[in-house]
Amino acid sequence: MHDSLPDANTLITQLADAIAPTLTPDTFIVGVHTGGVWVAERLHTLLKCTQPLGTLDISFYRDDFSRIGLHPQVKPSNLPFDLEGRDILLVDDVLHSGRTVRAAMNELFDYGRPATIRLAVLIDRGDHELPVRPDFVGFTLSVPKHQNINLSRLDDGHLTLSLA
Repeated sequence: MHDSLPDANTLITQLADAIAPTLTPDTFIVGVHTGGVWVAERLHTLLKCTQPLGTLDISFYRDDFSRIGLHPQVKPSNLPFDLEGRDILLVDDVLHSGRTVRAAMNELFDYGRPATIRLAVLIDRGDHELPVRPDFVGFTLSVPKHQNINLSRLDDGHLTLSLA
């Protein structure tokens, strides 16, 4: 059990520092709604990425859609570029089972065939159910299976992590 979680904004800065040496001018950053988009927006700014930012809502691509139902706030995906042959940095807030990442990759391939997809996550909480591993991790944290790690955005734009 963890009494305090790391500061999300500090983790994003550390994540950007780890990504920066590998980023090329042709890398496109794509965030997964909702928390992954918030992290991707910050990374896009910190890394001074010149390519447009992409966003994915993978609600219809989840393999547990029939079990958990549709998320009440489905957002449109926005990929304002051709994915064919591109280098993609896929960003999410928390990696748990790997199913969100699998769904995101399925959706990306519906738009085209990227040259590479690298994964950056703010938190890797383990307990992966699929062979999905991030290339860049802000923080690795083990919590009991019944708990969730949530990323929230305050009115002032500050990001916070909490356990639920």
